[in-house]
Amino acid sequence: MTDHHKPDFIHFAKPSIGEEEIAEVGRCLRSGWVTTGPMTRRFEAEFAARIGARHALAVNSATAGLHLALEAMGVGPGDHVAVPVHTFTASAEVVRYLGAEPLFVDVEPDTLNLDPRRLDEELGRHGTVKAIMPVHFAGQACDMDAISDIARRHGSQLIEDAAHSFPTTCSGRLIGTIGKATVFSFYATKTITTGEGGMVVTDDDALAERVKVMRLHGISRDVFDRYTSNKPSWFYEVIAPGFKYNMTDVAAAIGVHQLKRAEEFRSRREAIARAYDAAFRGLPVDLPAVRRPADTHAWHLYVLQLRLNAIAITRDEFITRLAEAGIGTSVHFIPLHLQPYWRDRYALRPEDFPVASRQFRRIVSLPIYPAMTDGEVARVIQAVTSILESATIREVVA
Repeated sequence: MTDHHKPDFIHFAKPSIGEEEIAEVGRCLRSGWVTTGPMTRRFEAEFAARIGARHALAVNSATAGLHLALEAMGVGPGDHVAVPVHTFTASAEVVRYLGAEPLFVDVEPDTLNLDPRRLDEELGRHGTVKAIMPVHFAGQACDMDAISDIARRHGSQLIEDAAHSFPTTCSGRLIGTIGKATVFSFYATKTITTGEGGMVVTDDDALAERVKVMRLHGISRDVFDRYTSNKPSWFYEVIAPGFKYNMTDVAAAIGVHQLKRAEEFRSRREAIARAYDAAFRGLPVDLPAVRRPADTHAWHLYVLQLRLNAIAITRDEFITRLAEAGIGTSVHFIPLHLQPYWRDRYALRPEDFPVASRQFRRIVSLPIYPAMTDGEVARVIQAVTSILESATIREVVA
């Protein structure tokens, strides 16, 4: 068995928390503001400025952010939201929170991003779809030029799941400035982290106001307003049945310093990706496809696709051998049509999504994070190369 607690085990992901983050959390705790307060406001303002958006609204997860944004867009029972089938369940579950139905769409074989042609076909067959939710997989933007055009032609609103994609560009435009709303994740493994957390970004004033109210019980004034205003602090009005989705100042204290380091983090991730590309070219794998090299790729994930017809092991055996070599990996993702709830509720079959079904058996995510040392990167390269070279099927020449 593999001991993941061994000191030399290379974990799949690890956050980069510096002394600045630790000191800011200490100041926050000493200040007495530990829930939503001045630090959250600061994080929101700095994030909005970094994206170039009118509004950035901090929440306790990207899942919460997607839920709030869809609710603010008016999604409800009887509506449909187009979602890629190759994603984490959160992208689709938030649609069900609102009594609406996801319309699953297959992905591109190389980028594993939402396939615009299949999206157009599905919308043509289905009719009205309230919203389209592209997921920018692994840190590379979907083809937002094509998807935006499809949304316009079909009269659908555009909400972007950018959990993997800070900072990322599409045709030179930052993700966060294209759709009606964009939601980022600050989960522990993401490109910047607050432990748990997310951000809803939008230029739409009405949508921002609705999210602001609904993220804290449907109350018309948030906690910070109530306790810093000259008006009586006890008075508030509930104007909707809201949720409990606010970010704490403790989390935001981490976020403000992670934000300052975002480009440093991205640059390190890219350097690791380039080292992997150079080492694995020529092995029986397909490297992560970079569709638009001039754009910024966040490199949240580095996903190899094994050429299974050229090796004598399965993807699962490859993962096991890497673990035995002291290297953690993951799989992004088990497509939703293979998950019991989604499969059974919508009678989904593998053949309905041929690309996602086929690629799922081939994909494996390797460690890629700023805290990785050059020595750890070299160890991953050595192990992957050794396993694949020994597993390569060679033709016997008589």
